[in-house]
Amino acid sequence: MTVARVRMLLVTLWVGSLWTIGYVVAPTLFATLADRVLAGFIAGKLFRIEAWLSVACAIALIVSFKWPVEGRDTRARKHLLWIVSGMLACTLLGYFSLQPLMAALKESAVGGVMDAAARSRFGLLHGVASVFYLIQSILGGFLVWKLR
Repeated sequence: MTVARVRMLLVTLWVGSLWTIGYVVAPTLFATLADRVLAGFIAGKLFRIEAWLSVACAIALIVSFKWPVEGRDTRARKHLLWIVSGMLACTLLGYFSLQPLMAALKESAVGGVMDAAARSRFGLLHGVASVFYLIQSILGGFLVWKLR
């Protein structure tokens, strides 16, 4: 029973923080702060923390699947493992692969202003990263549903 409770705490922390930062805090920053650069800077720092939290929670959950929980068969654990792995993949692709490319585009901006091509590429990368975040959020909902 302890393993099941630890899993539930990890999932609650992970999915709760994912949804709160992505769908409450970040939009609030952009809606509240007049300086979009500052809002983006703060949101970026929060997404960095979220990405590392995602990695830590995923690893802890993957390790926890080595121990069976009463009432759960091996197939159910494998299903949960696939969901966690998918969420981790979304973090690795969305944050650790795409974010450095977006940061490089911002760094290359002359006088803090991106040219049209860089702005377009940044928008595309941001959109793809947002899709990964959405997929991770949906998988998180499935994880909460399946783990209950």
